[in-house]
Amino acid sequence: MTIDKANERNNRTVGQYVKRCEALSHLNVKTQTLYSYVSRNIIKAKADPQNPGQSLYSVDDINAILSRRARGRKLSTVAHSTIAWGEPLLETQISTVRDGRLYYRGSDALVLSQTARLEDVIQLLWDIDRPPLFAAPSGQAEGGGESEALIALARRVGRDPADTGRSAAALQDGGLSVFASLAAAFGALQGSGVPVHIGLTQHWRCSLDARDMIRRTLVLLADHELNASTFAVRVTASTGASMSACLLSGLATLSGPLHGKAPAQVETLVTMAEEIGIEQALAKARQHDGLPPGFGHPLYPHGDPRALELLRRLELPPIMQALAEAQARHQEAAPNIDFALTALRRRHAMPAHAPFVLFALSRAVGWVAHAIEQHQTGQLIRPRARYVGDPPP
Repeated sequence: MTIDKANERNNRTVGQYVKRCEALSHLNVKTQTLYSYVSRNIIKAKADPQNPGQSLYSVDDINAILSRRARGRKLSTVAHSTIAWGEPLLETQISTVRDGRLYYRGSDALVLSQTARLEDVIQLLWDIDRPPLFAAPSGQAEGGGESEALIALARRVGRDPADTGRSAAALQDGGLSVFASLAAAFGALQGSGVPVHIGLTQHWRCSLDARDMIRRTLVLLADHELNASTFAVRVTASTGASMSACLLSGLATLSGPLHGKAPAQVETLVTMAEEIGIEQALAKARQHDGLPPGFGHPLYPHGDPRALELLRRLELPPIMQALAEAQARHQEAAPNIDFALTALRRRHAMPAHAPFVLFALSRAVGWVAHAIEQHQTGQLIRPRARYVGDPPP
């Protein structure tokens, strides 16, 4: 029975939206699963006009889920759902999320973050003999942001040879070289052999307390299964393109507001809360997509462990502490890594682009690992499209 028919006997539907209790009842899911549907844009949500602190959920979207369940898991249905937080697309030995924890080659990322440096994670993920020592490439400008990093990689793409048929050792060497170019462009290489987290601390003139938080953040963000930018890297690598081309694909994909630029939306929410008040800012944010930016994650229904690990070591700015407490009163979705990156930036007075730099520089480690793994398969990634346009003649 669809929710429309059920509501012929139940008058708790508000227009074409229903309250949370109705949505949970008809879907027969837990609250966190409902929030996951919202964050994945599977179910649209909006603020309840009678209670702005609560959300309403689209009847059409709920019915669509119920219809898909009724149809069963046909091959085309499985293929379509795979693209949006669905079934695994590719085999990998690099990282996975299991039972709410993130693992790098079987090692718990949270445990690694206690003592490891980004260089140690490079050794693990790239399967090299020892942690690398980096120095800035000669003739390359240092200390910029996103634009400088994109330009540095693009210049390399124009001259670096394709990686088709290269050995694992050659691919690893190429990864070290391209990563050094990216790190230098972000200002993270402040001296030969200086660890990346110390280089960033010096470049941003942060305190010693911030230095350790930067180290932990870089470790926790190094890889995250098959996210959008990593998938872009693997598609590029599957064509035999150079390592610089692979990382350029990843960085361009990361620049989207639904990926690496997501902390900027959290900044907007915090600024709005400062200007119009916390409850009003949250209510306005929920009108857009049901969950305010910085809260909830589809892979972590019980909370993003990366964010929790950082936030328990970080004294939140008062406005962000108040936001988190107010959000907890309305919805169970916990702060995610975008919230933690924003809090870190504000607490330690880092530059505005710091969250993106931390995200990009750290995730580049995973990109190289995935590019190496994909090159070694020798397989081209080329899915088919399901045409839904006008029928051909």
